[in-house]
Amino acid sequence: MSTESIRVERDGDLAIVSLAQAARGNPFDGTFTKDFKAVAAELWDTPGLRGVLLRADGPNFSVGGDLKTFYPVRHELGPLVRRWTGDLHMGLQRFWALPVPVVCAAQGFAMGGGVGLLAGADVVLAGEGTKFGSAFAQLGFNCDSGSSATLTARMGAARARRFVMLAEMLNAPEALAVGLVDRIVPDAQLQDEALALARKLAAGPTLAYGEIKRLFMKAGAAQLQAQLEDEALTLARVAAGADAQEGIAAMVEKRKPVFQGR
Repeated sequence: MSTESIRVERDGDLAIVSLAQAARGNPFDGTFTKDFKAVAAELWDTPGLRGVLLRADGPNFSVGGDLKTFYPVRHELGPLVRRWTGDLHMGLQRFWALPVPVVCAAQGFAMGGGVGLLAGADVVLAGEGTKFGSAFAQLGFNCDSGSSATLTARMGAARARRFVMLAEMLNAPEALAVGLVDRIVPDAQLQDEALALARKLAAGPTLAYGEIKRLFMKAGAAQLQAQLEDEALTLARVAAGADAQEGIAAMVEKRKPVFQGR
């Protein structure tokens, strides 16, 4: 089940899904979006699965979009985004809807799409040094990866909107206070505690857990599906604009962007 960017291991009834491009900061790019869709589909067909632990190799959970990859093709991002989000958003819907508990362990930096991904997990544990950021607007982009739905569900609409629009960076206690994460643990104990919790949930009444998840998902299902498609098409449109291309160029070229509102 493992792919180029994601490693999947079995631990009894538990699947451990690891973002596996540590040297690159576990970025979201064309390879990852395709791989995530494939992994999410395979998890649904995994016999005896009773829980999932989502984690990441290396010092950071995910840096989000890979700007160095985007930079040389920034003038073609519209069509690329439509293809990438087609894979990613299908994978996210299937991953979040798994009828088993999903625990996430986040360390280092969790940025952009990485925050949207982890916010959809059932329980999120963060190392005490973890930082959560949303730099979409800083780059001239709108949010994606289901962020508008998952962040709203966790933080509330007004707080989530401010987090994204102001490109805020939250430390672990701040993220806990607004509901983005559920528990903070010492960095050195993060992986062990997340694994222990995932094992505990996988040994519990997983049929009931699955139905609890389904009921809460059903309550917001129409909104989630509509939001994912709206995010994808909006991001493709915004990514093709001058501001988004300027934002990418400025970040890679280490200068202040000059936005023109188009």
